[in-house]
Amino acid sequence: MAPIGFIASLSNSLYPKQQVVPVISEQSAALLSIALTVFYVAPFYLSPSTRPSPTLSRDAPSVIRARVRMVTLSCVISMLFVSWLIVKGNNTSLSEALKLLGVWPIGIFDIAQSFLLTAVLFTGPLFERGIAEGEWREWIRGGRISESLSGWIGWRNYVAGPVTEEAIFRAAIIPLHLLAQVSPGRIVFIAPLYFGIAHVHHFYEFRLTHADTSVLASLLRSIFQFGYTTVFGWYATFLYLRTGSLWAVILVHSFCNWCGLPRLWGRVEAGYLTYPPVVRGKKDTDINPGHTAPGKLGLVWTVAYYTLLVAGAIGFYHQLWPLTESIHALASFTSHAA
Repeated sequence: MAPIGFIASLSNSLYPKQQVVPVISEQSAALLSIALTVFYVAPFYLSPSTRPSPTLSRDAPSVIRARVRMVTLSCVISMLFVSWLIVKGNNTSLSEALKLLGVWPIGIFDIAQSFLLTAVLFTGPLFERGIAEGEWREWIRGGRISESLSGWIGWRNYVAGPVTEEAIFRAAIIPLHLLAQVSPGRIVFIAPLYFGIAHVHHFYEFRLTHADTSVLASLLRSIFQFGYTTVFGWYATFLYLRTGSLWAVILVHSFCNWCGLPRLWGRVEAGYLTYPPVVRGKKDTDINPGHTAPGKLGLVWTVAYYTLLVAGAIGFYHQLWPLTESIHALASFTSHAA
């Protein structure tokens, strides 16, 4: 997701913006981060209603509902604990704790700029879905949003997942490292590893529900998932430190989940309706957009997509620092790439 220049620029970061008296050691911050990660994942295996099994998919509505309840409780407890540690251990105010947690103040401008920066990076995929596949009309009507959130899988992927994961892996874990006075550059690279590790348990779940898939294929799938979740974690952690906004990283996380991984090979194809839209009732204004199937497009569409994909990455590189500048920043980076 992030250009090489973004990664290289972080090596120049040196110190937290606000020098906080170290109330815990770096080793303690790491141990507490591991404990919070386990506390987030463990509930998936403590109850028959959440535990993966060969006969019950993680996408089953009952499993999603139960898991959302349990991880929400884990997040509340974790954030209360970190808040207490900030206030009592560092002898500071609740408002300062809320700032380190990224909860307050709510920087609307910071949220908008973070979203714009991420949308620039996804210029190519947005072109493919919105223009080539013709989704832009549904975007204007809001149909895709309501359709995505109408089921439990969409609710998990675009609401519950981003909220709870960012609450733990950004709002809880990053303040621990700030309290230990870990440099922001190291936080950007170290903290997301917990986020990546938290997804490794999907290997076990996948093996249970896809026993016919080889161990090697399952392992490669998990390694790939660990890789892209860690890369996203670098970006989200950087945004969190630069903007001090939990809400910004939640929105960006949800948006990235919706966009998915960008196409890196193959031709762009159109989508067309396999049957006409159907109105479900006289007083029901919601319209079923119908199923879509791939259609052929000229080569120029594919050329345009990959051109925009590269242009988006270049634009992201040049706007990374300007669009993350904020008076609410939690860390200061002494120099950066122009």
